[in-house]
This record gives sequence, structure tokens and C-alpha cells, in this order.
Amino acid sequence: MSTSHAQLVGSQFGPRAEAYVTSPVHAQGADLDHLVAYVHGQAAARALDLGCGGGHVTFHIAPHVGQVTAYDLSNEMLAAVALQCKERGLTNVVTQQGNVEALPFADATFDFVVSRYSAHHWHGFEAALREVRRVLKPQGKALLMDIVSPGSALLDTYLQTVEMLRDPSHVRDHSLAEWRSALQGAGLTPGADEKYRIRLDFNSWIARMNTPPLHAQAILSLQKLMSEDVRRHFEIEADGSFTIDTMFLEAAI
Repeated sequence: MSTSHAQLVGSQFGPRAEAYVTSPVHAQGADLDHLVAYVHGQAAARALDLGCGGGHVTFHIAPHVGQVTAYDLSNEMLAAVALQCKERGLTNVVTQQGNVEALPFADATFDFVVSRYSAHHWHGFEAALREVRRVLKPQGKALLMDIVSPGSALLDTYLQTVEMLRDPSHVRDHSLAEWRSALQGAGLTPGADEKYRIRLDFNSWIARMNTPPLHAQAILSLQKLMSEDVRRHFEIEADGSFTIDTMFLEAAI
């Protein structure tokens, strides 16, 4: 029986909801600090956490805005986020299930649409960005965080390959140039960006997604065979741990 991409994403992430709620890589970071500073004091604002995953964007911005809608394809993820919000005393969070290409919200609903580490799973990247533009208020902002491709063909091919081996629901880590072009195509104006480097511990990176041992070994084998250009950029370590590029990008109507 064939499996849709949405079903694949759900099957990959649903059983691993708790791993993403507790993941140190997802729970902290300079991008989250920048996000909090951006939304601080917006007590009347409505925010959408698009592809909320383990809920770390929601947890960080809820104390500073009027309401957050945590939105995800996985009901298991949403249940884990709702439980965490209850435990943290965050009473201004609502959860809603759905896909990013057809948001169930009226035009001009949100002051902020925020997405972190979700877009590289979007089957309809451009369609989702058009939906972001549609649900933003005229003076609203999209605040977008994700892994980014370094851009060059060699480094890009390596990154997409190891991502796919780890997680078959991966679609693409877009470059910053691709992000800016897609945002403009969706009717949004890209603004300032921040760039970061994040180290990924190989064992926890693999365990978080329950990557099959055969695929994990393939990643390690590929790392050993790659050129020095690749090994240097990704700072590949003896145990397979490595460093990736990420971004924080603003966009407005």
C-alpha cells in the first residue's frame, strides 16, 4: 500500500514526540533567545507555531504574547505539547492538527507566524509560504528558523543525503538564497537574517529518529569517504558527530 508524504511524516514523528520535547538541541539555542527578544512585550499578539514539533517555540513565546496556536501534523506531538503547557502553567496555548499547505485559519489572523526546524519536511514548500502570507495580518511578521544548505553543490548533496538516510520524511534543507527567493514568490518580503552553527551529537541525533542501524552505518561510512572539503565544513568528528548551518530569517508582507 502506498504511503503519502503526510503519512510518512506522521509515522516518523508521532512515536518520537517525547524525544523531541526533551531534546536539548531543540529546547535551547541562540535562535530561541533571538525569538524571545523579538516578541517580548507583545501582550495582545496572536502567534502561530507552524509545525510545532516538541513545542519549544510555543513554550518560549507564550509568556510574551496573547495567544499561541501550536499547529502540527502529528496528534501525538500536539498531545505532548498540550501536556507540557499544562505542567508549565501556560494557559494561552491552543493546539490544532493539520498540514502546512492548507491552513484552517481565516486570512489575516496572526501577528506572528513562527516556524522552527519544520520547513525541511514540507512537501509543498512554496504552497506553505503562500499560506503563511495569507494568514498574516498586514503588519505581521514571519519568523523562520531552520537548517540551511551551505549552497555549494558538493556540500548540499552531502547534507541532503545524510538527512534522508537518517529520516526518510526529509524533503530539503533549503539554502538562504532559496528561502529568500521562495518568500518573494509567496508575496513576502524577506528581511534581516541571523546565521548560526549547531553541533549535533551523532548518537543522540540517530536515536531521536530511531534511524535503522543499516542507515546509521551508511552515514558513518559516507563520512569516512568524503573529501576534506566536506569534512572541514561540517566539522565531522571521529564518532560521527558534526556541525550544521542554521538561520533565523524575518519576513513581512
